[in-house]
Amino acid sequence: MLDRQRTTGIIPQMKKRILTGDRPTGPLHLGHYVGSVANRVKLQHDYDTFIIIADVQALTTNFDHPEKLRQDVLNVAMDNLACGINPDKSTLFVQSMVPEIAELTMFYSMLVNVNQLLHNPTIKTEAAQHHFEEKMPYGFLGYPVSQAADITFCRAHLVPVGEDQLPHIELTRKIVRKFNAMYASVLVEPEAKISHVSRLVGLDGSTKMSKSLNNAIYISDPPDALKRKVEQAVTDPARIHPKDKGHPEVCAVFAYHRAFNPKGTPDIEDRCRKGTIGCVQCKRILIDVLNSFLEPIRPRRADYEKHPDEVWDILKAGSARARTEGARTMDLVRNAIKIDYFPFPEAGKGHF
Repeated sequence: MLDRQRTTGIIPQMKKRILTGDRPTGPLHLGHYVGSVANRVKLQHDYDTFIIIADVQALTTNFDHPEKLRQDVLNVAMDNLACGINPDKSTLFVQSMVPEIAELTMFYSMLVNVNQLLHNPTIKTEAAQHHFEEKMPYGFLGYPVSQAADITFCRAHLVPVGEDQLPHIELTRKIVRKFNAMYASVLVEPEAKISHVSRLVGLDGSTKMSKSLNNAIYISDPPDALKRKVEQAVTDPARIHPKDKGHPEVCAVFAYHRAFNPKGTPDIEDRCRKGTIGCVQCKRILIDVLNSFLEPIRPRRADYEKHPDEVWDILKAGSARARTEGARTMDLVRNAIKIDYFPFPEAGKGHF
């Protein structure tokens, strides 16, 4: 039973709260791990952590294939759990199962003008990637507003992000300030918690690792797939022979060494520059390093793959808790804007 009693202010919380998460566009890769997953696994012990699987936002670029979402949601959940997310410490939930987020998105859409969205640098970059310049879907243009609702529906204090996501956080802060000034101070203005981990480049040397570019190593990759991918990775193009002096700063393989082999990196960098280690040997070392890193993760993920119902149960419980928090926030919001005309039925009844 959800607490639907009228509230008059922000509900006290023992710990500061974090909102983080992923779009389910496929299994998570090592770029996701170094950029966010590793951090959220660590932070869950000190913060009340909400992890959103943003399936509605995934539809902004995959609206023509919604049937893929179910497996993608499951994959993202299994990857998080296998990497160390503890459902007793973190609330792992599915965005579409929390309709309060959609309701809050609609209210926020009244506080944002179209020019703000069109000039958002992240929107402009991603629109070009998906060739949306002339036929941009309304849902894609407005997804930063939906993201603001994702962050604030549970009254999150902190949002761990990379620098490329700062425009979204700043828009969220502007929306919260405008709402609180116009109606009542009931929303938490979140702060960005910047990840200082550099973005992991793709195996092809691209600055972006992604499924669509086929240049990623997935957390779920078995040893043979990992070996094949590393062997095909781009290295220093100026090195023709093993004894040629290298430039590790332009080598994709070296970027993975820095992320996953920090103790061995100085020696590899020195030998590369002197030409005393070849690219093949360097790749072999990396293969061993990455397999050692994934060794404890693989059996945990395999176990979840054998028991998908357990994963769905975790998502169901997490989504129920998220709805509880969303209902409390929406009580505050409706009361602030004076549209709480009569008692509302309990959120979630019959939903799960």
